[in-house]
Amino acid sequence: MELNEFILWFGSYFLLVVCVLISVAFFTLLERKVLGYIQLRKGPNKVSVMGLLQPFSDAISLFCSEQTYPLVSNFYVYSFCPLMMLFLSLFVWLVFPFLEGMNSIDLGMLFFFCVTSMGVYSVMLAGWSSNSVYALIGGLRAVAQTISYEVSMILLLLSVVGYVEGYWLGLFSVYQDYIWFMIFMFPLFICWFVSCLAETNRTPFDLAEGESELVSGFNIEYSSGGFALIFMAEYSSIMFMSMMTVLLFLGGDFSLGFYVKMILMMFSFIWVRGTLPRMRYDKLMNLTWKSYLPLSLNMMLFYMGFMILMVN
Repeated sequence: MELNEFILWFGSYFLLVVCVLISVAFFTLLERKVLGYIQLRKGPNKVSVMGLLQPFSDAISLFCSEQTYPLVSNFYVYSFCPLMMLFLSLFVWLVFPFLEGMNSIDLGMLFFFCVTSMGVYSVMLAGWSSNSVYALIGGLRAVAQTISYEVSMILLLLSVVGYVEGYWLGLFSVYQDYIWFMIFMFPLFICWFVSCLAETNRTPFDLAEGESELVSGFNIEYSSGGFALIFMAEYSSIMFMSMMTVLLFLGGDFSLGFYVKMILMMFSFIWVRGTLPRMRYDKLMNLTWKSYLPLSLNMMLFYMGFMILMVN
């Protein structure tokens, strides 16, 4: 790669990361507004016009407050985990396919599998290094939940990959010129969306942050900047999953409609949080191992067989 190409590649991804971080700020404001109206109250509306600068006010408040840490914690691991979470949640955005002559990862789907799988370690180490029983139990729950749903989620994605016969994410927009995969593969779409909720630890699958029994889960001992980094990583992951949903199942055409559909998917995450109660943990695990795993295996065989018949 020549120097000019490298500067263009680096600049484009740097701009993408900056846009993602700004979007995370306004996504938190959108969530607080929507949850407010769901609960028949107003969201933040005092800072600036309609509360538009509220996320930046909260960020300044968090990063400027005193950083505390447990005396009995493993300090270096404890401090490193929030940075690792945010880094991985932003690093996975490298798979975003630039179609206008830019470099993009040819094996983007495999890259997505690898990076999201590494996210488990940061949650596990955050719960362990805090040396708190609440944090440890929350970390164990998050690890078990994430690994369980990753199995069925990867099989679901392999069904779509087998159909398009490639791992580059740009292929999915090409194959959806005439019909969206959401219509053609509706059961897969529903399973994928539920798996996204479980992967991002969102309601009704936020058992790792069960306030009624675990106070705040694996991040209970984090305050100030550490908590803010974990918070940003979670919302960046939600935005990435929304982008992947649009890319894989809702056409994936890179136009203004792409971003409108992405915002609608982000809104659906908030809508689910405002309407559904938390599931029981045993039911959550039964759902993936007894329902989604057999279904995803059958769907993978069906769509790959369908593709073979179409070729022949």
